[in-house]
Amino acid sequence: MFKRIGLFLATNIAIIFVLNITMRLLGFESILDQQGVDLNLNALLVYAAILGFSGSLISLALSKWTAKRMTGLGIIEQASNEQERWLLETVKRQAQQAGIGMPEVGVYNAPDINAFATGMRRNNALVAVSTGLLQNMTRDEAEAVLGHEVSHVANGDMITLALIQGVVNTFVIFLSRVIGHVVDRVVFKTERGHGPAFWITAIIAELVLGILASMIVMWFSRRREFRADTGGASLAGREKMIAALQRLQQSSGQAHLPDQMAAFGISGNLGQGIKRLFSTHPPLEERIAYLRQG
Repeated sequence: MFKRIGLFLATNIAIIFVLNITMRLLGFESILDQQGVDLNLNALLVYAAILGFSGSLISLALSKWTAKRMTGLGIIEQASNEQERWLLETVKRQAQQAGIGMPEVGVYNAPDINAFATGMRRNNALVAVSTGLLQNMTRDEAEAVLGHEVSHVANGDMITLALIQGVVNTFVIFLSRVIGHVVDRVVFKTERGHGPAFWITAIIAELVLGILASMIVMWFSRRREFRADTGGASLAGREKMIAALQRLQQSSGQAHLPDQMAAFGISGNLGQGIKRLFSTHPPLEERIAYLRQG
């Protein structure tokens, strides 16, 4: 199964880091210290929101481009064989049923059974499948997987994830600076500006809070999988969706999407105990049981 951090989270963290350094170099972090005496919480919240939402929204805007580069994805512009024709026709039909624009459709070379969807807008998304899926799934099973991914797009899961990530980013940045400020003032008795204790404490707090916040994002990621399974069942048929998930159970369980793509696949990283809090996907047996109960 996948390692625990998805494309969205990895890109988002990198963008926040770059924005943070840039704003610091440009002097924007002066808002953290109001005349060297106290913390300007209103200004800090604005600063944190700019950083937090910029990271998540830029990450979302780059998601299609990044996915194509990281997987070596080949976009099907015109069908060159019967299999590609079937893929295009199936996605087109499902997109019409779901009320969204036709996504780009692509295939990437990987032995595992997997697929993903991404994109900033419902009417300009990307749906991709692995060669392993095409080779190891029946047409009915593959149709259900495509329905699952089209449902992700129709449900607006990518933009919702971006907004949730932006909110948690904002509070992580905000609270880490507040904690750093308190430690710097109360423990180290810094009276003007910020000393080394502020920066060290803020960095540590941001790392710890970031880990806790990722649990919230991963919880939403697991919830959206149940919704997408239900959507796939609606578009392709419940028995086909169950059969597709069972096929995933029977596979080796070794997914070869890049580590950063974990949150976007049909099958994702799993774990037991505390590791489950960082899983992008629920266990397959739970997803199958959920569909059967429906």
